[in-house]
Amino acid sequence: MLDIRWLRAEPEVVRGALAKRAPELPALVDRIIQRDEERREAVGQVNDLKAERNVVSKRVGELKQRGEDADELIESTRAVGVQIAELDEVVRAADEEIRETLLAIPNAPLANVPVGGEEQNEVLSTWGEPRTFEFTPLPHWEIGEALGILDLARGSKISGSGFPVLIGAGARLQRGLINYFLDVHTTEHGYTEVRVPYLVNSESMTGTGQLPKFSDESYQTERDELWLLPTAEVPVTNLHRDEILTLEEMPVRYTAYSPCFRREAGAAGKDTRGLLRVHQFDKVELVRYETPERGLEALEELTRHAEVLLERLDLPYRRVLLATGDLGQSAALTYDLEVWAPGVDRWLEVSSCTTFTDYQARRANVRFRRAQSEKPEYVHTLNGSALALPRVVAALLENHQEADGTVSLPDVLKPYVGSERLTPHG
Repeated sequence: MLDIRWLRAEPEVVRGALAKRAPELPALVDRIIQRDEERREAVGQVNDLKAERNVVSKRVGELKQRGEDADELIESTRAVGVQIAELDEVVRAADEEIRETLLAIPNAPLANVPVGGEEQNEVLSTWGEPRTFEFTPLPHWEIGEALGILDLARGSKISGSGFPVLIGAGARLQRGLINYFLDVHTTEHGYTEVRVPYLVNSESMTGTGQLPKFSDESYQTERDELWLLPTAEVPVTNLHRDEILTLEEMPVRYTAYSPCFRREAGAAGKDTRGLLRVHQFDKVELVRYETPERGLEALEELTRHAEVLLERLDLPYRRVLLATGDLGQSAALTYDLEVWAPGVDRWLEVSSCTTFTDYQARRANVRFRRAQSEKPEYVHTLNGSALALPRVVAALLENHQEADGTVSLPDVLKPYVGSERLTPHG
């Protein structure tokens, strides 16, 4: 969430930043400032009344010691107590409304984020040349079904649409990709692998910004008040919730594999073929805690760690800077990595790499201390998909398909999959 002290000190700056996201957001800033002023006024009145009650209580004690009547003063302290209770309720209600509003307000975009919707996203760089085929490239679902490694119909029968089944070499390919990604991140990029729960509580979902805004897009186990992971970002970012790290412990770099579960509310009928939009998918995630001064440099590093994987898989890709209207709730700046998929003739997002500045850290209360004598500061959190599996698999099948129906595998995957190509019989 945003720092309320920033709203108090520079309300016009905050309004201007949030207006780049949506025109209705500055009004929420005004509401917070108004309620904050009411709260502070009520707190001041409470302090004055408590001071007054202390003076009267002392006077009552003196009168009683002398055996004099103190009933009138006692009655006045009771009246003051009623006033204090009423004002305490004003403070409590204001605190609750301020917190709820702050939780609803998205992060302020950084200055270099383009303003506008998806059409204002900027392609910053590209890598690789799309392959020229001597035949008409097939979409991945036709390739997968012909190879016998993808079964959409049976997945739909088991769970409904959006739950694909991978079979034989398809399952082995997916497992190989996960292991390869984790191996690269842990042995080359300096991340510590963690294995996390796939169910998290509401505090964890709130800490990373999934709640309250995205409750409709998440799966909840209502009896236990737990949520299925929308992304490993949630448990990994919350590993140090309500903790104060030392400077020596910084930066923190974690990588984690997890299945991810998303309802994709409002996405019906959009990109529903094959593996393009599914409700359950595998992903390897990168999460970092950084000092504020290293946040943007760390984002470049993290994004590069995802790009390296795409290059080694020989998948043409581009880096896209998202505009304000396309940013996630908690994001201050995001790079999307998109791979070219010739079978569907489009770019597919396979990674989003984001700096959240201190927005998530304030929600999850993750801080660090530069020295024992200094006050704690909020860390800057970052994360990125490195990579999300469904569209990577789709891009691999489509980019590396051959005229005979087989799919050649990049060299880095051959030892993980145990073969040089995917064929109809494994």
